[in-house]
Amino acid sequence: MHQPAWTPRSEAAAASRIVDFGRWVRQHRAAPAAADHDYEALRRWSIEHPEAFWGALADYFEVRFAVPPEQVLRDPTMPGADWFPGSELNLVDHVGRGVDPARTAVVVEHEDGATDTWTYGRLRADTAAMARFLRDAGIGPGDRVVGYLPNGYEGVVAFLATATLGALWAQVGMDYSPGAAADRLAQLEPAVLVTGTGYAFRGRRHDRADAASELCGLLPTLTAVVTTGEPVRAAVAVTRWADALATSGEPIPPVAVPFAHPLWALFTSGTTGKPKAIVHGHGGVLLEQLKSLGLHTDLRPEDTFFWYTTPNWMMWNVQVCGLLFGATAVLYAGDPLHPGPERLWDLVAKHDVAVFGTSPGYLGASEAAGVVPRPGASLRTIASTGSTLPASANRWVREVLGDQVQLASVSGGTDVVGSFVGAAPTTPVYDGEISARALGVALEAWDDAGNAVTDQVGELVVTHPIPSMPVMFWDDPDGSRYRDAYFSTYPGVWRQGDWITVTSRGTVLMHGRSDATLNRRGIRLGSAEIYAAVESLDDVVDSLVIGVERADGEYWMPLFVVPSATWDEGSEARVREVVAARASKHHVPDCVELVRAVPRTRTGKKMEVPVKRIVQGADPAAIGALDATDDPAALLDFVRFRTAE
Repeated sequence: MHQPAWTPRSEAAAASRIVDFGRWVRQHRAAPAAADHDYEALRRWSIEHPEAFWGALADYFEVRFAVPPEQVLRDPTMPGADWFPGSELNLVDHVGRGVDPARTAVVVEHEDGATDTWTYGRLRADTAAMARFLRDAGIGPGDRVVGYLPNGYEGVVAFLATATLGALWAQVGMDYSPGAAADRLAQLEPAVLVTGTGYAFRGRRHDRADAASELCGLLPTLTAVVTTGEPVRAAVAVTRWADALATSGEPIPPVAVPFAHPLWALFTSGTTGKPKAIVHGHGGVLLEQLKSLGLHTDLRPEDTFFWYTTPNWMMWNVQVCGLLFGATAVLYAGDPLHPGPERLWDLVAKHDVAVFGTSPGYLGASEAAGVVPRPGASLRTIASTGSTLPASANRWVREVLGDQVQLASVSGGTDVVGSFVGAAPTTPVYDGEISARALGVALEAWDDAGNAVTDQVGELVVTHPIPSMPVMFWDDPDGSRYRDAYFSTYPGVWRQGDWITVTSRGTVLMHGRSDATLNRRGIRLGSAEIYAAVESLDDVVDSLVIGVERADGEYWMPLFVVPSATWDEGSEARVREVVAARASKHHVPDCVELVRAVPRTRTGKKMEVPVKRIVQGADPAAIGALDATDDPAALLDFVRFRTAE
């Protein structure tokens, strides 16, 4: 039987919060006797008794309901499940509860090594001041405040102040063009914009004052603008950040709002159409983060929590939710590979990070560069998401860090601002696999007939609602776009759009997006297996594979490769050999084409679907792909393959 490559230390597992929670639900919710030491037993109970589980989670973490719920779940029908009906609360009311005001809340690490810190006392004061400013600007429950900001403290304060008032927050990073930012933000009809005027990246300062001014003109509903830098041009009053924080008055308590009241909007990538604004509610986000960070990640008040992210990605929102536990949140403003891949490891050591969130790409770049991390003694978890984590990454982490650190592969989505599958302090690690299905998530792999399957590839579905499913899509009054996105394939069952395998031992393998599935001669293939094989070669820096249905009925499966300096006349043969050996003969590409770079979304995902559409003849600008990518030139390079035979 396949054995795990890493197992938790018994003393560390026993001291984890998830074990304590297991004991608590045994005593208070009649959970099975094994719930405090057997993760799978606890998970099964959580999905077989969802009302008991989510109600227990709220009680265990002492969620502050201004108005208590009438029950946990009134209607389990998806979409539209009615969680904690009648209740009122506010997520901000849970930030830093009981934490010493002198404790560091937020650290911003700049690319040049400069560091800024703010305590919980200062964060509370600044949040209150910004809330007063926004209230005086006419903001109240249901209004929208948006940000055009680099990764920094101002975004944290603006979000918390907005949520305090019961208004909705949304933001994008300043690397977006004004037009791309407006495509996302303008649909919300915001009243206030909080904007920066520049950011640093890859050793260079990018002045964005003109871009911010242009964006102001593209948001016709604005009534006020706050700028964190020099003044910008706008048709409405512009207030400097420092002046907004100087607003005096009594503290504003967080406004109690219904459980599903809009908290923030996150945006789809926009690679296959206009970006959709996915709206999440206060209560659903709160419970999901209490579960994901509190139980699965075991985040504690004494911890420092750092996840490399940007304001364009849901992980920014997760990072800020570390404040719910009184932890110190570290934000990095810059390129994670500048001046080299040791940059983030240095930051982990400098701030004695306990939980470090990163991507498979960064781990691979670190290994390729020969980085030898020297983190502080507190580091216990490296969490990886954004793409499939190859087995080689697990082996490298153990080689350089030993068995003290758990490498936790996680997969979820902007859709639920949380995880579907992941790990816990009590779960072992099997290289190349995700340790377990998440608590409270009734996740299965379904075949084409809608049957749950084990040890074979199927569609990722969720058969019972979870509280953090979207409240709605913005500008979708009849819910048709929401239903079409998740429930059109299996009515009443959530379809995520990923191919997965749930193994008989409870682990999960991710095979890529089902809308980018390779289907060769009737055999469904996952791109992840090809990437894991190809990118194990020294000859290859990066790769991307697509499957193209041609007009003549033929199926063309090219593999695009970014070659390393060692690429030579024998490299293509080695690529084919390693794919056949480590995946299968069916996975071997029809051809290997060299490219300068693999285009990715701004959250680091390979742009398989847009590349496929471009190769099939679509205009990159018309499908929104240029605004969604971090490297437009790399995407445009694929236009030349339209005539490839």
